[in-house]
Formats: sequence, structure tokens, C-alpha cells
Amino acid sequence: MDATNIPSIPDLDEAAQQRARERQATRVKPAGALGALEPLSVHLAGMTGRRDWLPERRAVIVFAGDHGVTAHNISTVPQAVTAYMVGQFLAGHAAINVLARQMGARVVVVDAGVNADLSHPDLIDGKIAHGTADFTSGPALTADQTAAAIRLGRDVVQRELARGLDILALGEMGIGNTTPASAIIAAICGRPVAEVTGRGTGIDAAQLAHKIALIAAALRLHAPADDQTLMKVGGLEIGALAGAMIEAASQRIPVVIDGLICTAAALIAQQLKPEVTRFLIAGHQSAEPGHRIALAHLGLDPLLDLDMRLGEGTGAVLALPIIEAAVRTLNEMGALDVG
Repeated sequence: MDATNIPSIPDLDEAAQQRARERQATRVKPAGALGALEPLSVHLAGMTGRRDWLPERRAVIVFAGDHGVTAHNISTVPQAVTAYMVGQFLAGHAAINVLARQMGARVVVVDAGVNADLSHPDLIDGKIAHGTADFTSGPALTADQTAAAIRLGRDVVQRELARGLDILALGEMGIGNTTPASAIIAAICGRPVAEVTGRGTGIDAAQLAHKIALIAAALRLHAPADDQTLMKVGGLEIGALAGAMIEAASQRIPVVIDGLICTAAALIAQQLKPEVTRFLIAGHQSAEPGHRIALAHLGLDPLLDLDMRLGEGTGAVLALPIIEAAVRTLNEMGALDVG
């Protein structure tokens, strides 16, 4: 993919990180007693350039898209459920809506490639195509669709920045999208397909074996561990997620990623801009087996492990209070002074 129009990503602010480290060392506690909160607070200072930054203006963007590979019976539910769930997001009825309300985050829903014609005043219509092609017989996307997906993610983040944004959580919806996500992870991480492929919506053992065989055959067909991985296996919402990560990182906005599909998108973003990982936070560890492998490849440690595998951005928004706690303990605890 042509990366000439991809924005540059800044370095972490080492001076801000050093100020945060020095303050951590003088708080009223034993050194390291707050565990992972302490390095997280330092990392956030490096991302934002501010020790006293707070994640006050919060958004979770949910990108939706369909996949041609669902024609091969790799899910327990029909493709039409993607469009149905978009309606639930817009109605405020889904898990991500409940959790986002609790965490004070606005939910932004984007049609990147749902295989249905959708209309709603609160829906961002970014439809690039009515789903991807079947990647078992050819590329999932054209070169133009691939570039458009990246651009869509960037554009939506720019829109949210104009509304006011301190931290971005990302989620997705797309029946069958654990299949291209697993293909991406196997290809980029160089791991066996069976090791990174899980049951998704709860498929049985026979369907899982079928899913693994389909992915393995597609990897032999495409050899996708290159800068065309996204084009070869998809999908549109995955490309949009990657573009969103890159745009937010270019503006020093911390990005909290969700589960398997978001992390596969982070691998795509890393292909385009390796520096993007500086601004990524893994919200949680998914129950999907490929997620741990992808996080390790990215060098990210998850904040939570609740055996979740829903997607939608649920694991990302659940991490927001922990991120806030890391910053507040750094800035609001008193100094250690025992005479």
C-alpha cells in the first residue's frame, strides 16, 4: 500500500515521561506498590506530553463491515446480524452502549461495508462496498477499497477530534470477522493457523476445523505477510480501524484497542506505521487464542483479562477507569515526607 499519504507519528515525550517518573518516586507509597498503574501513568505522559492529562472527553468508535467468507458456514449466525447489531448500537441497546454510558464515553457508529443499505441520523455512512469479496478465491478488497478503508478511519477520527477528544476506544462489528482477523495474525506473526484461530461466535469442532482449513488454504493462495495483507484478506472495518489508530496516534491521542479484530487491525496499522504502537493500549485479553499472540507481537500487555470475546469495543471501554486511575494516582497523591 502507498504510505505516502499516511501521517507521521511523533515520538513519545521523554521529558514528560521523566517528570512523571520522578513524581512517581516521591508519592506516599512504596516504590512500585501500584503495580502496572505506575508505568501506565508514565506512558500516558509520554503519549500526551502532559503529566496532568486526564481522559475526560471519551469516544468509542464502532466500525461495521461484512465479509464474503461467511458464505462458507464459518459462523453460528447469518451475515444479516451485522446490520441488525448496527441498529442495536444506534438504538442504545447493545453491550457497548451500556458500558459506554457507565464510562462516560460517546458511541460513534460507522458503516464501513455492511451488506445492507442502512439509514439513520446518527450513523456515519462510510460504506465502501457491500462487504468484502470471498478471500478464499481471490483478494478480499481492491487496492482502491483498501486505501478508502484506511482513509475512512482517519476521517472519522478527525471528525471526533473536532468534537473534542482526549482518548479513543475502538470496537467493531462484522459477522465472520474473526476469520480474516485470524488470517492476518497467522500471516504477520508467522504462526500456525490452528494456533491463532478460535470459535468466534461459538462454532462447533467441525466448523472450527473447516474455518482453519479455509484460512490455511487462503494463506497458501495469497502469501499475505506483506504490505498487501489487508487487501488480500480484508476487511473494510479492519482497515478503517487501522486508519483510526494511525490518525489518533499522529495527534497524540491514546488509543485503547479491544479484542481479536481490533488487534489484527493494529498489526495492519503497524505494517503502515510501526511507530503507531507507541500510542496503543490493550484494554483486555480476549478469550480468542490469537489475541495473546497478536498482543505479544505488538509488545502490548492487556490491562484486563475477563474471558470476554464480544467485541464492539467492550473490553476497551472497560479499561477507561483504570487508565484514569493511573493518572489520578500520579497527580493527586501526596508526597512522601517522613522527616
